[in-house]
Amino acid sequence: MSAWPIDAIRAQFPSLTRPFDANRPVVYFDNPAGTQVPRRVIDAVSGYFEHNNANSGGVFATSMDSDAMVTATREKLALFLNAPRADEIVLGPNMTTLNFSLSRAIAQTLNPGDEIVLTRMDHDANVSPWLRIAQDRGLVVKYVELRREDCTLDLNTLEAALTEKTKLVATVHASNAVGTVNPVAQIAGMAHAAGAYHVVDAVQSAPHVSIDVQAIGCDFLLCSAYKYFGPHVGVMWGRYDLLASLPAYKVRPSKDVPPNRWETGTPAFELYAGTGACIDYLASLSGSDTTTRASLVTAYERMADYERELAGHLLDVLARFPAVHVAGITDVSRMAERVPTVVFSVDGMTPSEVAEHLAGHGIFVWDGNYYAVEIMRALDKPEGMVRVGLAHYNTHEEIDRFAEALDALLA
Repeated sequence: MSAWPIDAIRAQFPSLTRPFDANRPVVYFDNPAGTQVPRRVIDAVSGYFEHNNANSGGVFATSMDSDAMVTATREKLALFLNAPRADEIVLGPNMTTLNFSLSRAIAQTLNPGDEIVLTRMDHDANVSPWLRIAQDRGLVVKYVELRREDCTLDLNTLEAALTEKTKLVATVHASNAVGTVNPVAQIAGMAHAAGAYHVVDAVQSAPHVSIDVQAIGCDFLLCSAYKYFGPHVGVMWGRYDLLASLPAYKVRPSKDVPPNRWETGTPAFELYAGTGACIDYLASLSGSDTTTRASLVTAYERMADYERELAGHLLDVLARFPAVHVAGITDVSRMAERVPTVVFSVDGMTPSEVAEHLAGHGIFVWDGNYYAVEIMRALDKPEGMVRVGLAHYNTHEEIDRFAEALDALLA
């Protein structure tokens, strides 16, 4: 396989040329909060407005074109997630809104005393929707605990939490804080053995890991296109039988079949067009001109190889500074167990002070808890940590710039 074509990739992202000073662009290490967007996605969004802007369900050309585009986008997302059928793909404004809709529907099937299991690792978008229904329906909430030494889930605590009363297990695929990739297929098997649904938050894995809902074996999986080089659209996959039978909240005139019964109101069609284009972009990273499941899998294999190089380089840089402390997996032989999102603290400095210093050097990172409330509590980090999130368009030279900025801070 040829070397990763980093220059050709970066040339497709207009924002990567945003200048910091006369000689250098800014460095986007804020990717876990939202990636940059390639030209083809921008063109798809603007092109929709230029050529096909209409609402759904009409008998005229622009409406029929819009409906055809939505169908094509679902088909591409089905390839992306390896869903058995395209009508299992639900689209919405964001993952959080879709998960609240899902939790509200599932809540109608639960009774006081039923149990749900959450984790100390999840983004709050896969915690609060379930806490709210627990409050509303009198449910018992249990947690899967964190191993602090490497920030992996303690599956013994999951096994201990599962009982005949367990109705749902909600887990994250990859942590938006410490980057850990969880064994979601194993967790799905454990949940189903207890007779529970398994809901997966794949928001942070989708930019880095090829997702296969059939191999995972979960019941629902949610992600967000703006985390993998697309526009602000949420995506939910669910087993068709569940999408068809759960009591989704909908307006009376809308279709009562999946996926329409889960999609409320008029959608942002232009963003759906951009979402389809982002899947085409990802498939192109395989070197193929066509979007197939095989091209997407190949693209992610190539991407993962490059991102592991970057992550190893970043961890080597952070290890040079005695005052810097990384949470999570740092062993380079275990890079397959994490995505290239790294969090750290600095002795004697707040996360915001570090982030402000890096921003002053044209390097964009996040600080705080990034809605990973439970993991920061588990790590005793009330102010959160500094987060550096790499993507496939980042470079080793950018990591070297990051190292120089840390040198300036800690010298």
